[in-house]
Amino acid sequence: MESGIGNIALAIMLLPLLGALIAGLFGKKIGVVATHRVTISLVSVSFLLSLYLVWQVFGENLPAFNGTVYRWMTTGNFQFEIGLLVDRLSALMTCVVLFVSLAVHIYTIGYMAEDPGYERFFSYVSLFTFSMLALVLANNFLLMFFGWEGVGLVSYLLIGFWFGRDSAVAGGLKAFLANRVGDVGFALALAAILLTFGTLDYHSVFSIVSDLADHMASLWPGHDVPAVPLICLLLFIGAMAKSAQVPLHVWLPESMEGPTPISALIHAATMVTAGIYMIARCSPLYEFAPGVRALILLLGATTCFFMGILAIFQNDIKRVIAYSTISQLGYMAAALGVSAYDAAIFHLVTHAFFKALLFLAAGSVIIALHHEQDMRKMGGLATRMPVTCLTFFAGALALSALPPFAGFYSKDAIIEAVRLSAGPFGGYASFCVVAGAFLTPLYIFRALFMTFYGNFRGDAHHPPKESPWVILLPLIVLAIPSVISGALLAGPMLYDTPRLLGDSIFVLPQNDVLQHMAAEYPGAVRAALNAGQSVTLWLVLAGIVAAWFVCSGYSVFSETLKKRFHWLSVIIQHKYGFDDFNEYVLVRGTRALGRFFYRISDLKFIDGIFVNGSGRLVRWMARTSRTMQTGYLYHYALVMVVGLALILVWYSVI
Repeated sequence: MESGIGNIALAIMLLPLLGALIAGLFGKKIGVVATHRVTISLVSVSFLLSLYLVWQVFGENLPAFNGTVYRWMTTGNFQFEIGLLVDRLSALMTCVVLFVSLAVHIYTIGYMAEDPGYERFFSYVSLFTFSMLALVLANNFLLMFFGWEGVGLVSYLLIGFWFGRDSAVAGGLKAFLANRVGDVGFALALAAILLTFGTLDYHSVFSIVSDLADHMASLWPGHDVPAVPLICLLLFIGAMAKSAQVPLHVWLPESMEGPTPISALIHAATMVTAGIYMIARCSPLYEFAPGVRALILLLGATTCFFMGILAIFQNDIKRVIAYSTISQLGYMAAALGVSAYDAAIFHLVTHAFFKALLFLAAGSVIIALHHEQDMRKMGGLATRMPVTCLTFFAGALALSALPPFAGFYSKDAIIEAVRLSAGPFGGYASFCVVAGAFLTPLYIFRALFMTFYGNFRGDAHHPPKESPWVILLPLIVLAIPSVISGALLAGPMLYDTPRLLGDSIFVLPQNDVLQHMAAEYPGAVRAALNAGQSVTLWLVLAGIVAAWFVCSGYSVFSETLKKRFHWLSVIIQHKYGFDDFNEYVLVRGTRALGRFFYRISDLKFIDGIFVNGSGRLVRWMARTSRTMQTGYLYHYALVMVVGLALILVWYSVI
């Protein structure tokens, strides 16, 4: 590529891949210290280059770079190219991904210090980072699909990293299979895009989508459907799996079986945000598919509310944060459904900081308690682990959207955008996202109180102590943007004209709900001071108070709930039945169907008729023909005469 920006973007993407190869191929030879030094150094250089990229794109207003690295294949009129796109959206996402990835790399030194798979883990994490960067920096759907599959594959390896545990193997397999369901939708979308537009290049597709908005695609002869909504629906199926929207969310809690550093990376800035990023990138398509956007709003709001309820009843500290991630992804999807793409990306950015912080702080607790994750065996850690407690507290406040923390600006913008939307399911979605404002502080402060306050309920013979600085440093670094990033970015990303993401996002004027909100935005400081005028703040405070009440009499509350609302307790215990449906209908149904086809198609039809049947037919024909070999001449003459007579009769009739 001729452009210097293009070369920098290529280096940003390939440096983590180089680190992954060195750690994976030579890690055992160069040792653990050299392994983490090499991988962290390469990711650090990549992160510094991403900062330069951000400065060029945002500070110097450099125009978007869209260039081809090389042409992979040409078939007929179609050309498949590997190319990069550096615009405001990809530059921002690249910086966020590498910032969180670098923090996770440093944190891993302490967390995985005694693990025999130390070098392998660093290789996987760097490879995971490369795959996400390929997805983000792609300028066409082909390279995006490559990165999409890459994060799916490496997530399988990382979730099942401790492959000696059956639960880890099952969790990795569940994540892999659930994402394959979405990948089928994505692959079909690629085929539909190629057939409709004749190219997979973003710019070429987006520039003519308005002209083909009424184009019809034939599913089968006599059944035509609008092409653009079909493409958007298929792409959203991929996003449902990757970004854990109901009903394809079931894999995300199981990803907690992997080491905590990768839980932070998957849940904060990489894999689960890929679907949100993809839909925002494809905003020129989704603006011409209002029905699909209504579906996204419905499922996003449902995910936000009902997964938040499940988080309240988890006792594993990592699973509380995992269900929190699903709920927050529901907020982002709801924003996409009302064309507030900038708000979805804004919440994605702030969420990356405080969710990574919460996971890594939880990991610090888990290490101190010798890998204990049950909050019922914790308590009283605030005085023993003050830095971990303070950083977890900062993350909890940001997640709860308490002003002036980061989550306040991004989450409240989504709630307001959904409230102002006039499309289908608007009232239901508004209720869900507002109710989520109460649920979020309830489950995260319940986790905070159970973990850090009260009496210590763990092993008194092995008292916990604060984690080493190699673990605490990433927590402190992540706590800073968890506090200030919302106030700094709210105006530029959502309300200024033009917005920070500029032409990277396309919204039809009649759908631009953020434009209506901009007129009433008073600024970051005044928005925080005026928060008391909104019901959302009081719901947040009520959630914190409810969490304290629940933790004060947790056992009494739990038993009362089970007795008075037994049916509700059963539903929550079974997680609304999604896992049961998958197990009894899909898994066992598939096995039963396989056994049926094995017995009917394989044993009776193929083996019984074609294989064994052909053998029996040959034996029968041999026995029959052998009886005709009598050795008498008059028998043969009789057969010849009869045969000749039959031929003559047939000839005369014809």
